[in-house]
Amino acid sequence: MLAESAASAGDPLRKTRVLIVDDQPMVRAGISMLLASEADLEIIGDAGSGDEAIKLSRRYSPDVVLMDVRMPGMDGVTATKRLIAETRENEDRLVRVLIMTTFDDEDIVIRALQAGASGYLLKHASPAEIAVAIRRVSAGETWLDATAATRLVQRLHAVSTDLPNPALMLTPREQEVLRLVATGMSNQEIRDYLVLSEATVKTHVARILFKTGSRDRAAAVAMAYRSGFAKPDDRIPG
Repeated sequence: MLAESAASAGDPLRKTRVLIVDDQPMVRAGISMLLASEADLEIIGDAGSGDEAIKLSRRYSPDVVLMDVRMPGMDGVTATKRLIAETRENEDRLVRVLIMTTFDDEDIVIRALQAGASGYLLKHASPAEIAVAIRRVSAGETWLDATAATRLVQRLHAVSTDLPNPALMLTPREQEVLRLVATGMSNQEIRDYLVLSEATVKTHVARILFKTGSRDRAAAVAMAYRSGFAKPDDRIPG
């Protein structure tokens, strides 16, 4: 069921366009009602499956997709991977996926982040937390539910330890961004060099940190050097 956009092209307030994906109609309706009072958020549609989510995303280009994980047919992790892959060609319109689930399971979190999700939220989150998470993810940041954060970081560090080169988990674009980060480039410099938006660069950096289990940019650079992915004497491309 779709809710057509009420905002005109000349609306001075740029609303964040949200697509809700869950196999339970009551859950979709409930989330829509919870977010209806947020003036800067606009629910452009809802989907009951991963396949439908992809179709509606192609048609309506949401800014953020609230994605359930366990659905019949195509699950949320697979749908996330497909959405990210389809929009990667036009990185200024890169869809941001915020996973929503009742399952407090770090394995799901890792799979979703590796698929390209920008964050993870439990369905029992408050309306205010959901709204804040959507805004943060839309701005190119990463949102991680606090109850899962500690275990997730521990698991990602374990993954980084087990793999000879954690950077191999990254997409080609994320690897390119990591190499530039390792040369000392700022987000603004990477933005200009790769001709991307700064929000897109922030999204790539956030995914690099989560996928490699790095607590910050310095840790990601240290990992890149330690694994041989980058060398300290590498220079910023001319």
